[in-house]
Amino acid sequence: MDERKETLRVGSAVRRRRRQLELTLAVVAARSGLSVPFLSQVENERARPSTRSLERVADALNTTAVELLAAADPACTVDLVRAGDEVSLAGGTCETHVRDLVRGHHQLHAFEYVGDHDEGREFQHRNDELMYVIAGAVEVEAEGRAYRLGGGDTLFLTGGVRHRWRATAADARVLVVAVGDHIEAVDDGRH
Repeated sequence: MDERKETLRVGSAVRRRRRQLELTLAVVAARSGLSVPFLSQVENERARPSTRSLERVADALNTTAVELLAAADPACTVDLVRAGDEVSLAGGTCETHVRDLVRGHHQLHAFEYVGDHDEGREFQHRNDELMYVIAGAVEVEAEGRAYRLGGGDTLFLTGGVRHRWRATAADARVLVVAVGDHIEAVDDGRH
């Protein structure tokens, strides 16, 4: 047996599936016969469901226990992302290099954008977001106002605020940190 094998965090998969179906914990509890406090503990990784309980949750979420386990995150408390771990995402008409700073499915999302950015794309997130300009300059439009940001500037956006941004300098590097599993772009682009 490999002692280095990581256990799976099935709670993250349960939460993602429940939110994807737009169900409350109370609805899942009623469907599964399990309590709301127990389901909350499962989603927050404070309780591990038995095989039977996981099957009941899966049935309530119109899926299977196997699918939930397959979608589960490894139980990793420390993850190092090296500077060279850059991913180039194709999208729009711009050339943007994006480095995902938090791997996996977590409540914290962080990306570093380098280069141009598609200014026509509008975003609206359910939860709060922070933009930090590492270098260069960007312009952000939010709530009918334009904000010009330079190196070292930050902009906080409350969840629900529609916004768009673009690089105004060739050497722009922007760090975007958002809270919550649901990061949705209005035009289905990745942000």
